[in-house]
Amino acid sequence: MRVLVIGSGAREHALVLALSQDPGVTALACAPGNAGTAALAEPLVVDVSDPAAVAELAAGFHADLVVVGPEGPLVAGVADAVLAAGIPCFGPTKDAARIEGSKAFAKDVMLAAGVPTAYSELVDNPAKLDATLARFGPTYVVKDDGLAAGKGVVVTTDLDVARAHAMTLLDGGHPVLLETFLDGPEASLFCVLDGRTVVPLLPAQDFKRVGDGDAGPNTGGMGAYAPLPWAPHGLVADVVARVIQPVADELADRGTPFAGLLYAGLVLTATGPQVIEFNCRFGDPETESVLALLDTPLAGVLLAAATGRLASEPPLRWRAGAAVTVVIAAEGYPGRPRTGDVITGADADGVLHAGTRRRDDGIVVSAGGRVLAVVGHGDDLAAARADAYRRVAAVHLPGSHHRTDIAARAVAGEINVPTPA
Repeated sequence: MRVLVIGSGAREHALVLALSQDPGVTALACAPGNAGTAALAEPLVVDVSDPAAVAELAAGFHADLVVVGPEGPLVAGVADAVLAAGIPCFGPTKDAARIEGSKAFAKDVMLAAGVPTAYSELVDNPAKLDATLARFGPTYVVKDDGLAAGKGVVVTTDLDVARAHAMTLLDGGHPVLLETFLDGPEASLFCVLDGRTVVPLLPAQDFKRVGDGDAGPNTGGMGAYAPLPWAPHGLVADVVARVIQPVADELADRGTPFAGLLYAGLVLTATGPQVIEFNCRFGDPETESVLALLDTPLAGVLLAAATGRLASEPPLRWRAGAAVTVVIAAEGYPGRPRTGDVITGADADGVLHAGTRRRDDGIVVSAGGRVLAVVGHGDDLAAARADAYRRVAAVHLPGSHHRTDIAARAVAGEINVPTPA
């Protein structure tokens, strides 16, 4: 099988790594890729936001399967163009990708499907903002209705901060979604879909804020771990039954079946799991931890989803133990990052590249905000965490920063799911 991966981050490096270990994959390319993916897959050049260009590249590569990593190309219609070229694509069509591309659309789907989620209101006019804000709080959840690379959400008890974020979005022409605050630990569940059939992966938890103790602004994600030792028994089956399957059926009934990876961001409340967001692709950095534990060859699963044959696939197999991912970010991130700094230790095992490039002299340098994702594995979460930070210590990037508390509360047994009063 000839497989083309679209994207350039650590998520794509994790996908490329898993696909490179699949004996059924005979040729592997990544466009545009990064300094890490280039060691495992043929690097190709393409504008990932141009559906026609991606489809042309896939045809020229004679791809048997295209795997689209980022949300932007999916929302732009890359999967539609690839499918129109007669090539199987793991990733939803433009219409189905609206589940991430528009939070208002996602809310409409959830309402129709009876999926538990926070109450919300959409604001598209600054004149309506103050009256709408008055119906929410004192913890305010303010979201960009469109794509924002994980940085469009502000959760705050400060009304002025909430209003300022909303006005920034509105001034930029972005509608704002206000939501009620949900209390409980967060979890992520990835599910592979082929339209109707749902195959869940391991649940994970990610860390959005830049600093230890969840301090500072939201980022694209500073770390993750899987599985969740504190998760209630039957969580995955419950979420599939109450959330994923109803959404899959609703989208299929609308004539826009979802084939690809549906990511549910959840809050585990006293009344059960509630959805805070959907993504239409593998989440980053959870993917790095989840795929590190997958024992089933990946390409066959993704091809089955892309061709409507997921129900005939055997159950997934998982490696024992746990995985922890720690993101190393450049100085200045999540603001304007410093780039061009030399990285040492970037080619070690367990180090996945995100914002990197290799100079003509072979030296790897930083080329983005989230630069590397370092993955540790162990017999349990404590051992995986220790392994991850041991690997982080062997990497050097001038001015870089990372969180030191990824999975710490889970290891300490400090995460509890609220129970009904």
